[in-house]
Amino acid sequence: MTFSIQKVGGIDLTTNQGWQDASALSGVFNPANASGSITGAGYTLTAASGSPVTTNASGDASLAGLPLGLYLVTETAYPTGTTPSAPFLVSVPLTNPADQSTWLYDVNVYPKNSIDNVSKTVEDANAVKLGDPVTWTIKGDIPNVKTIDGYKIVDQLDPKLDYVGTTVTLADGTAITQGTDYDVVFDSATNTVTVQFTAAGRLVLAAHPATQVVVKIDTKVNAVGEIVNTALLYPNAASFNVQPGNPGGPPVTPPVITKWGSMTVQKVDENGAALSGAQFSVYPTEADAKAGTNAITLGGQTVFAVDANGQVTISGLRYSDWANGVAVAPGDAGYQTYWLAEVKAPTGYELLAQPVEFTITAATTTVGVDMTVKDVPANAGFQLPLTGGKGIWLYYIGGALLLGAALVLSIRRRQNA
Repeated sequence: MTFSIQKVGGIDLTTNQGWQDASALSGVFNPANASGSITGAGYTLTAASGSPVTTNASGDASLAGLPLGLYLVTETAYPTGTTPSAPFLVSVPLTNPADQSTWLYDVNVYPKNSIDNVSKTVEDANAVKLGDPVTWTIKGDIPNVKTIDGYKIVDQLDPKLDYVGTTVTLADGTAITQGTDYDVVFDSATNTVTVQFTAAGRLVLAAHPATQVVVKIDTKVNAVGEIVNTALLYPNAASFNVQPGNPGGPPVTPPVITKWGSMTVQKVDENGAALSGAQFSVYPTEADAKAGTNAITLGGQTVFAVDANGQVTISGLRYSDWANGVAVAPGDAGYQTYWLAEVKAPTGYELLAQPVEFTITAATTTVGVDMTVKDVPANAGFQLPLTGGKGIWLYYIGGALLLGAALVLSIRRRQNA
């Protein structure tokens, strides 16, 4: 951390009047406009010899040989993810607090930075198809300082996300109101959501430093892919003008991901040759697939026909093994399998008797066939007799032949008896 040290000109601390002037200045000193409040009171500021100073690995910095006087100390460089200590005035010397009867010329001060953490999570376990709601939650710390001169959270959404809306709360339940305490702005050109607190809202934040700002951004996924998202917390006005990653800039959340993919089905006949003419639907559960209910809609349709080569790609389903930003396994909450049911068989072939379970993963989303579905000829290849017309006579004739055979058999048995 780096501090600038400036001597306040026009105040002589070798005199009683000088101490009275210093006391009067403290009454109008404003940390949010430190230098302006000093010069506005008729005093000057001059950089002290050796200023600025930077803390060492232990967090210490010192400046020796200062003339007696009143000094303004301002933190000018600080780590990313922290809010600097507010500017302050310090006099050299100070009355020794140990005995209150001597002067202390080696003055130690302990400015404290506020560490500002920010996190982000995603909720997509209940989403199975493109267009289902996916919610991103950002939680930002509140600087533990007397005056918060600026505070905003910014989230630039991936182009594969459609923005729906934003809600803002404080984690401890303290009431805040949009338009009074904060504003929400969505820039459609950059797909960016900005939540910025007003002066009134920053007063509320300063009064509740132990809680967090909670921003929930509702979106819908519009395309397949592994969608990576982060957010930025700007905890003070100075951070607004610093690029992320630079000292004093906004901390960035660890990336969170929602994953969406596809799979390709190959329809074949009993000999493994490509078979056209089949149609399929996809269901979220086996029960739905067997009942034909709650078919998943993708691209406005619930029925997917294979092409002339017997293939169909079903695209726009959430990865089976990834939910709420983490990997999941069968049996875990959020693990999602899908069920493929044939709703129309090719001419001359039987429907699949049972739905087929499948998963969506990074592997299925790559180019190539992921699942082969075989149909068998109608009646498993056996020819059914005709029904109606001449077919009726075949039944009659067949019945007569069977009856005749029974009579012959009976007669023979009697003859042999």
